[in-house]
Amino acid sequence: MSVILVVSGLVLLVGGAEALVRGAANFARHLGMSELLVGLTIVAFGTSFPELSVSAVSALRGSADIAYGNVIGSNILNTLLILGIAAVIQPLRVNLGLIRADVPVMIGASTLAWFLSRDLVVGRLDGLILLGLLALFTAIVVVRARREPAAPAAGPEPAAMGIAGGFPATVPLQLICIVGGLGLLVVGSDLFVRGAIRIARSLGVSELVTGLTIVAAGTSLPELSTSIVAAIRGERDIAVANVVGSNIFNILGVLGVAALVAPGGVGAAREALEFDAIFMIVVAVACLPVFFTGGRISRAEGAVFIGLYVAYTIVLIAGAAIGPESRRLLLASLSVPILVLTVMVVVRILTVHRRRHGSRDR
Repeated sequence: MSVILVVSGLVLLVGGAEALVRGAANFARHLGMSELLVGLTIVAFGTSFPELSVSAVSALRGSADIAYGNVIGSNILNTLLILGIAAVIQPLRVNLGLIRADVPVMIGASTLAWFLSRDLVVGRLDGLILLGLLALFTAIVVVRARREPAAPAAGPEPAAMGIAGGFPATVPLQLICIVGGLGLLVVGSDLFVRGAIRIARSLGVSELVTGLTIVAAGTSLPELSTSIVAAIRGERDIAVANVVGSNIFNILGVLGVAALVAPGGVGAAREALEFDAIFMIVVAVACLPVFFTGGRISRAEGAVFIGLYVAYTIVLIAGAAIGPESRRLLLASLSVPILVLTVMVVVRILTVHRRRHGSRDR
């Protein structure tokens, strides 16, 4: 029965992702909106609904480890695995506005989540702060997108891909695709997570590890499906913005709502605070140099991201057996090389920038 739930959920997720990308891309063009705005708002928030429902229900039922671990684990998986797979399928273009404005917001939100969790609970006041920042972020994104003209997408023409001018060609059909796609994503994720949790419990896995791995993977399948479909169909702005926007929404929206609905707030396990939340920040920071280099995510960089997620998962599973001290040591073995590489690339970028401006001054 559990396997049937998992397989059924996967089928619904793939269908929902296809409908959502088709509907959102066409609706955006109809309104004159850029793919970046759609990816950061409609698609990103829509594909994060499974995280929202799972974390809220888990918090209400007293499963704080699942609620908190789901947010942290989903963000790590989104950045490393989803972007990695999408980039391996097709190198992804990164919008300059995304690098300058939205990635720093993702880094700041990740750091804020860790800061608010230092007392091992994200309370209702913290939840209000997070939701207020989400509303502010959304308003800024909309205003910015209206002021900046949308750049033409690189790659094949939309008509050649069967998007604009093809199904869904009319606004009602586009809205049906968006709403129907979101519905399929939510139902599919629910079926998948329920089946996965049953399997995990039968294997004796802890709630924290379940939230960081199985639940995070299940609720992130909409982002995975959507980004992969967007990459295949040439909607590369949507593929990248979907992940960045989803990560921001997961922290500000999902964690904020869960903290509000839970009677005592969302509890944060110390081991998750000292290991996984810090690694989430490290991964977010590592996006800056990767995105800056050429304004794209190459296949090689995508493969590195996938390898890092595999290493993190191995560390997570091994750490559950060997204790917190060993987990922190393993965290350092992953984080230090990433941070060193980040600093080296940033220094390189600044050096090239200064040389260019120095030559112009002369």
